[in-house]
Order: sequence, then C-alpha cells, then structure tokens
Amino acid sequence: MKDQRTSTAATLRRLWPYLKPVRTPVLLSMVAALLAMLCGLGTPLMTQSVVDGPIAHRDPAGLIWPIGVVLLLGLGEAALFYARRKLIAGPAADVEARMRMDLYGHLQRLPVAFHDRWQSGQLLSRATGDMSTVRRFVGFAIVFLVVNSIVVLTGLGVLFWLSPALGLIVVACTLPLVALSYLFETRFKVVARRAQDQTGDLTTVVEESVLGIRVLKAFGRGPHLAKKFLRQARDLRDTEVEKAGVFASLWAVLIILPELGIAGQLAYGAFAISDGTLTVGTLVAAITVNAYLRWPIDSIGWLLAELNQTASALERFFEVLDTPVEITSPEPAADVPAVRGHVRFEDVRFGYPDSGTEVLRGVDLEIRPGETVALVGATGSGKTAVTELVPRLADVTGGRVTIDGVDVRDLELDELRRLVGTAFEEPILFSASVTENVALGAGDVDAERVREALAVARADGFVDDLPWGAETRIGEQGLSLSGGQRQRLALARAVAGHPAVLVLDDPLSALDVHTEAEVEAALRRVLADVSALVVAHRPSTVKLADRVALLSGGRIAAVGTHQELLANNEEYRHLLATMSDEEVAA
Repeated sequence: MKDQRTSTAATLRRLWPYLKPVRTPVLLSMVAALLAMLCGLGTPLMTQSVVDGPIAHRDPAGLIWPIGVVLLLGLGEAALFYARRKLIAGPAADVEARMRMDLYGHLQRLPVAFHDRWQSGQLLSRATGDMSTVRRFVGFAIVFLVVNSIVVLTGLGVLFWLSPALGLIVVACTLPLVALSYLFETRFKVVARRAQDQTGDLTTVVEESVLGIRVLKAFGRGPHLAKKFLRQARDLRDTEVEKAGVFASLWAVLIILPELGIAGQLAYGAFAISDGTLTVGTLVAAITVNAYLRWPIDSIGWLLAELNQTASALERFFEVLDTPVEITSPEPAADVPAVRGHVRFEDVRFGYPDSGTEVLRGVDLEIRPGETVALVGATGSGKTAVTELVPRLADVTGGRVTIDGVDVRDLELDELRRLVGTAFEEPILFSASVTENVALGAGDVDAERVREALAVARADGFVDDLPWGAETRIGEQGLSLSGGQRQRLALARAVAGHPAVLVLDDPLSALDVHTEAEVEAALRRVLADVSALVVAHRPSTVKLADRVALLSGGRIAAVGTHQELLANNEEYRHLLATMSDEEVAA
C-alpha cells in the first residue's frame, strides 16, 4: 500500500473520467439545486417588503401579492429539489457501477501473486463500502459543495445590499469558520482513512471465520478468533469515536460562529433602528437571510467530511487499479498452427514476488503429445509453481514454457487457457448450479458437453441424485458436497472444454478407494487423448503416468517410468515411502 498519500484535490481529480459521461445531468442537478436555494433566499426579501410596507402602513390588502409570491417561491423550491434528486440518482448509481465493474475486471486480470498478498476483506470493502461512499459524494456532496458555496456568497451579497454593516458582521464570523474547517478537514482525512482500512481488516476476519467455521468448531478455536475480532472491532470503534470527536468539534465551531453573527446583527440593528438609520424590515430580512444561510454554512462540516471520506475511498480504489497487470496477451499474438499438445520447459526459472529466492532453478522437462507425466517432489519443492506456469497464472523469471514450439507468453491468454485445462488440489467451486460450475471450464460449453464431462469425472451419478440434478445450486465453496464430490466436479470442469493439455494437481487427493478407482479409470480414457502434467502427492496418482519427473532442488533430478525410478533412484523411493501407506505396484 502507498505510504505517501496524495492530496485531496489530486485524488478527486481522478474521479473525472467517471464523472465526464454524466456531467450533463450532474450540472443540471446543480442548477436545479441552486435555483431551489435561491427561491428560498428570496423569501427574506419578501419579508422585508411586507414588514416595511403593508405591516408598517397597516394595509392588509397589500399583503395579498407578497404572500402569493412567497407561495410561488415555496412551490418552486419544492419542485426544483424534486427535479434535482430525479436528475442525479441515476448518474450517481451509474458512476458507482462503472467504478465497481472496473475494479472487478482489474482484479480478474491481476496475477495470482497479487491476490496472495492482499486480504480478501480489504478488496471486498473497496468494492462495496468505498464505492457507496463515492456514490453519496456524486449524488449529494459534490452538488451541494458547489451550490452551497454559491448560495453563501449570494447571501452575503444580499446582506451587503441590505446593510453593509450587517454583511460585515457575518463575514467577520465566516472567515474564521473557513480557516478552522480546513484544519479539521486535514485531521479528519487521516482518521477516515484509518477507519476504512480497519473496516477492511475486520471484514477479512469475518469472512475467514465464516468460511473456516468447520475448522474453528472442530478445534474449538472459535473463542480465540472471537477475541481477535473483538480486539479489531474495538480498534475500529476507537477510531470511529475519534472521527466523531473531530466531527463534533467542527460542528461546535459551525454552530457557535453563526450564532455570534446573529447576536451581533441584533445588537447593531437595535442601535441602528433607534438612530433611524435602519428599518425594522431590513433587520428582519437580514436576520432571516442569515438564518437561511445556516444550513449552507453548517453543512460545510459534513460536506468536507464526505469529501475527505471520498478522497480516502478513491485512494484505496486506485491503489488496486494502479497495480500493473503483469500477465497480458501479447500484441500481436502468435498462433499454434497445429495443436498437438507438445509441452516443453526449457531452463525455466521462477521466484515468487518479494521472496528474494528462486523456487525453480533451471527446470527442463518435456511432455510429448498424448503423454502423461507425473511430477513428484518433497513439500515446498515447487510443484505447484510448475503447474501455474503452463496456463500463465504466473510467468517465468527465466527460460520459457512452450506448447508446440510456441512460447506461452506469445499466445493470446484466452486461447492459451482454452488449450490448457486445470484442476487444483483444493477444488474451488462457486455458489451456482452444477452446470454453471462445470461450464466455467470453457466459454462455449453446452448441456451435452457438461453431461459428457460429468460422466468422464464419474460425477454424473451423484449429480443426478441432487434435488434438481445438474441445475442444483451447490452453495458457497460447494460445502454442501463431500470432498470427493467437489474434487470430481473440479475435474469435470477441467475436461469440459476438451483441452489439448491438462494440468492436474493431484486430482485423486480427496477420493475414497472406490471412487478413486472409478475416476482413475475415467482419467485413463481422457489422458489417452491429451498431454497431461499431473502433480502426484500419493502413490496411486503416479500409476496414471507414462513417465515420472522428480523435482528436487529447483530442478528435474530424474525422469523415467515409475519402475525405472523405483529401481534406480533412492530419493524417489524415499519420497514414495513418505507419501502414503498405500501399496505401490512394483
């Protein structure tokens, strides 16, 4: 995150590209609000004419037209405020929606390494709470910051026109108000940013506790996480109280100074009326104008608070949006002339960002068309890193990965990920139907292809037993299913698009013996037609492969059949012995 905070003005200027498409309704909303406020400002002038006219001359008939004018001004004010809200509601929501879509789209394009570094709660709070803050600013604060400033200046002009001395009294109270508001505004921005960041941290704790509720209950660690939650909630509460204290101090200033202005006007007006230099109607009009200006002046505090909260929200928004997308499609992209699924790792080097060390230090490996290669290695040896490089979930830092002789970095991303199907060790499912989850494996998967993929993964049986079959919604993370069922759906998703290359991270890890045998048989049929890299965490997975590659020390230490490595490689034998208690066929 940024240590140097940009100025409020510079941050707010970055909102312009989103405001520009809706600038016309925003400006019309400002005009409507300004005219409404000017209608209200016209009432004190009519009050002066009534007091110094019909009332002073005891002429009841003369009250008819001033009362009619005041009524028209009131109706006009109400109609214009209604128009303002109608004009701005849609555009404000449109700005919020476009910013949220840009944020979501950018998050989808950012590499996996970015998501590994950022808490999901921080990203969630930016996409929800911060965008709501921006909508409120566009829909209200930005309009009345402009309108109220104009109304205050206009009101001061009216006061000077009525009586320069009365106008000076108000100005004497207004100038300190502006200076103090600026000081409070600077302090409020810092506290508001801290509160928004703490909200993101608290959201992360809530999300993790909900998703991990089974673990917390199983280990009895709910009270421990509750203490962490309460500690962070208390910190947020303290920050909010501090923010309220700054706001309260500003409101105190906003109330005291205008009240002193009214007191000064009354004192001066009393002496001026007694001297005959001021009429009662003029004093009444001046005080009424000053009273009408109370809300525009008092609102400065709240509007400045909204402005600063919006600036903080925009800072947080652009922190994410300014993060460069490092994995992109090249221009122009290369084509694979004849897709065979020939995969090669050529002196591949890779290190995670900010780690300072390389996980892979010169990996050379070939997967021939139609061949299945099992990748084995100790925990932390870099097997997962190897699987991420083929579909470009991460990019090599040295060397290259090719498919049919073409560097994967030269392929258009959508095309590459159409060629490569993936299934991870931890099956990730979405709160959607079975069909929607499986169809994520390709953009043009129809119901028939979904059924075919389910059959390959031996998932069609339990799917048919669900209440609505393949249209059954399976809940967040698919937690309504067993581990083996989730794994089979993830496998079905990987093969649904008929990829030329499959990258599987131990697809049998969560299956019982009976289900494993069924899926293994299905996989053998699938793997006969594609090139596959299968990360093996258990001996049974090795049996799926034509060859086995041993990853050790960041390099491929040995390649051969299972029998060859078992006979000739001590490290491989030791690794298999630690994988599982399951018997391995010699």
